[in-house]
Amino acid sequence: MAETSAAASEYEEALSAISSLITRRTRADGTNKGDQFDLLYDYLKILELEGRLSKLNVIHVAGTKGKGSTCTFSESILRSCGFHTGLFTSPHLIDLRERFRLDGVEISEEKFLRYFWWCWNQLKEKATDDVPMPNYFRFLTLLSFKIFIEEQVDVAILEVGLGGKFDATNVVEAPIEILLGKLLERKQRDIPAYTVNQPEEAMSVLESKALELDVPLRIAKPLDISMLNGQQLGLAGDHQLINAGLAVSLCHTWIQKLGHGGKLDMKNSSCIPEQFVDGLVAARMQGRAQIVPDVCMKMQNEVKSGELTFYLDGAHSPESMVVCGRWFANAIKEASSMSETHLTDAYISKSSTKKSIQILLFNCMPVRDPKLLLPVLVNTFAEYGVHFQKALFVPSQSVFNKLGANASATTDPSQVDLSWQLTLQKAWRNLIHSSNDNERVSPIYDESNLELVLNDQSSAVISSLPLAIKWLRGIAQLNELVHVQVLVTGSLHLVGDVLRLIKS
Repeated sequence: MAETSAAASEYEEALSAISSLITRRTRADGTNKGDQFDLLYDYLKILELEGRLSKLNVIHVAGTKGKGSTCTFSESILRSCGFHTGLFTSPHLIDLRERFRLDGVEISEEKFLRYFWWCWNQLKEKATDDVPMPNYFRFLTLLSFKIFIEEQVDVAILEVGLGGKFDATNVVEAPIEILLGKLLERKQRDIPAYTVNQPEEAMSVLESKALELDVPLRIAKPLDISMLNGQQLGLAGDHQLINAGLAVSLCHTWIQKLGHGGKLDMKNSSCIPEQFVDGLVAARMQGRAQIVPDVCMKMQNEVKSGELTFYLDGAHSPESMVVCGRWFANAIKEASSMSETHLTDAYISKSSTKKSIQILLFNCMPVRDPKLLLPVLVNTFAEYGVHFQKALFVPSQSVFNKLGANASATTDPSQVDLSWQLTLQKAWRNLIHSSNDNERVSPIYDESNLELVLNDQSSAVISSLPLAIKWLRGIAQLNELVHVQVLVTGSLHLVGDVLRLIKS
């Protein structure tokens, strides 16, 4: 027990140290020398990675949408082909170690601490006014290089952070591939760049930029679902066929470029290797089109109660809201079909009266415009005949500048500023109700009046996320013939907080 406690304490100490590098600034703005791109080469020298980094086989994935999914598919495919893989993505949802995966599994605490403290101590010891400590994302990127080089991975798949030519991942001089998003920022000799079909204007810009930089530009086609031999992609949603097709093209080229093609049947254009199919089917990604039955409800089987299922998707843009809406509508339809399929004669009369109710659990960052996000969501659901019985608006449980045990807000819920959640609720009511109803003053629900949430017509602001989950569980427990289906969306922070709470 003492050893376990000591390890936990050391891990929390490491997370606290990393937290000190977090600032509110989201892009390099020139006020911190640690943001200067050229300093990355100094950091590589300090960490003794300068020469070794060029020997790391890298697939570099950039762009505006689908980066994480494409990385996940690519890693899963190459792992299924027998390669030793490293994957660096962002953000994490629950634990920082999710960002660093070896052969599909987040790095162990023991390995993380070994590599972290070595990098941290080296950089701290050599830090000066001219070469200060790197910022948060740059430190994590450097740490990923250290991990993947020391672990001798066959391939490292890197997802860019905020993007642009000064993104820390761009310090890799010759990645095997680059996924071309909206802009290609720098020349990579003989390095093919991939994109997917774009609107005409966007494609014209891409072609012009690729020509200017003398970069081969290739367009990857969406995956033909028939190539999966009756199976389904591991990541849900029709849009994932685009990301899967891109991953297949990237992996195919990477394998051929490194001379590993002899291991696989790569010549038949009408199908893909069996290992590719296995990888596409096995791919998993937390917080994106993820369905999680509430374990707490399952543990109370002795007491007759209904079901509670969380549908989690970190959509936070109008485009991703459309995709999220379609996925949720199809998912609850499929859940209903499966329920009917498993009915037995003995229970058919009772089960056929079981009612599914849909509830929205929503929050988004103040930099997002709810007047753009919520209408898209509502309209998409309307197309599929989905209507929420209630929308719940809650504040984030975690804080932006802390990691680990200190990541959760410790403020008394009664002292939390809920003005943003009230703004979200007002935007929702503008969509759902008349202007008269919109003018009605809405109470804020906390521990003292939580049971009254049910009485509010269509929406409620609840003072904390734990209270919202408590209320949802209470609703499910009221009636064994009810299946409460909760869509959690609007923010990856919210999705991570929900996962942390329901899994704890």
